[in-house]
Amino acid sequence: MTDPYGRTDADVGPPASGAGRLALVTGATGYIGGRLVPELLRAGFRVRAMARHPDRLQGRDWFEDVEVVQADAQDADQIAAAMDGVDVAYYLIHSLGSGPTFEQRDRATARAFAVAAREAGVGRVVYLGGMHPESEELSPHLDSRREVGEILLASGVPTVVLQAAVIIGSGSASFEMMRYLTERLPAMVAPKWLNNRIQPIAVRDVLRYLVGAADIPRDVSRTFDIGGPDVLTYRQMMQRYAAVAGLPPRVIRTVPVLTPKLASLWVGLVTPVPGGLAKPLVESLIHEVVAKENDIRRYVPDPPEGLLGFDRAVEIALQRVREFEVATTWSSASPAHAPSDPLPDDPDWAGGSLYVDERETVVDADRDRLWEVIEGIGGAQGWYSWNLGWVARGVMDKLFGGPGLRRGRRHPHELQVGDALDWWRVEKIEEGHLLRLRAEMRLPGLAWLELVADQDDGRTLFRQRAIYHPHGLLGQAYWWAVYPFHGVVFGGMQRNIARAAEAPHDA
Repeated sequence: MTDPYGRTDADVGPPASGAGRLALVTGATGYIGGRLVPELLRAGFRVRAMARHPDRLQGRDWFEDVEVVQADAQDADQIAAAMDGVDVAYYLIHSLGSGPTFEQRDRATARAFAVAAREAGVGRVVYLGGMHPESEELSPHLDSRREVGEILLASGVPTVVLQAAVIIGSGSASFEMMRYLTERLPAMVAPKWLNNRIQPIAVRDVLRYLVGAADIPRDVSRTFDIGGPDVLTYRQMMQRYAAVAGLPPRVIRTVPVLTPKLASLWVGLVTPVPGGLAKPLVESLIHEVVAKENDIRRYVPDPPEGLLGFDRAVEIALQRVREFEVATTWSSASPAHAPSDPLPDDPDWAGGSLYVDERETVVDADRDRLWEVIEGIGGAQGWYSWNLGWVARGVMDKLFGGPGLRRGRRHPHELQVGDALDWWRVEKIEEGHLLRLRAEMRLPGLAWLELVADQDDGRTLFRQRAIYHPHGLLGQAYWWAVYPFHGVVFGGMQRNIARAAEAPHDA
């Protein structure tokens, strides 16, 4: 029997020495945080998961096994309350791809966290940062992660800063960027720094180091480079990915003039990773990132079978993707620019105008079948109306820095609160009844889409509601500009979802 990271029971072994200590995990809705929580539970820790929106954790398998606290990392009082009684605090917060003020935000958040950890008497802080060269000018994002590590190390609390390069695992932004570039481009022109050396590491080993860092003696407070057993260029990584995936070798030609900005725009168009997130990932490839030391092994020894090699890490990641067992993805956390306020309970919206497109259809199918179609919407299945219009709007959204349609779905049939669904975010689910999506596309306002499977007097009803709250004159103009297309988009969606529910199940 294997766990989500390809380990057998023999590989995992008995729980580590958590011994009932309380671990605080920040960023629990994110890619690493969401995977770290079950690893800490397995190791015998009590876990307090911190999130700005705790409701997004409700679908996780471990939700009932942890204490969940609501806190914003920029609110000193909330952070202090979350630190109460904590033995080890994991700092997994960063503002990757969040706009021009990310450095100030990262700095302020790290300082607030450091002060709260010191005043609460936390025994250990653990931070996952980025590996970087010492004598080169760093990209703004890599430099900010270096600065965050230094702030935490200066906190007066024993701190371990783990510095990783490219993390290989199903759903990681780095892996998805490499995967889509390799799969979609059999031939490409690429920047010359694709020949720089990189030491990738499997997400399984990153998690093992994060858990093991809690047991490092308190008199040790420093950075540790962590990397896998292979040192490769990005070009070699793409070719080896192609070999593992059963693809022909890629044709790659490098040129000296492709800037990180141009490269990130291209990545944003070709892959699901939006340009704002692609840019810092691309900028990190400008540097050679190879571990300068392996001191972490003194405190967290390698497993008996050794660290996971690149090819095996890719093989496991692809297996998880194909089997729909991706626990978390890079899109698990909302981008910083995306709206996060839920739909207010007051339907009249005390804050101003509210536009609603509301439709209802009687469906000649049972409610369970209708719900099955509703829950399967988006991703490869599409949106059941005017595909060309959806694609065009998705491309436009990508060009303006939004997520577009390429985020797809975490799972083809199942949704949970907090899932990214193309340019939407799942805000609320009432199983078998209601799906509410909040738009994260670039809009001059806030938008939601509700799909409801209902039953009335023996009939199955499909209710659909699109809700829009405009921001200013531009928001008003946007609504009336797209209003003529509502019959095609929302009317078509209403009809086609109903037909799909009524069709024979095989169809």
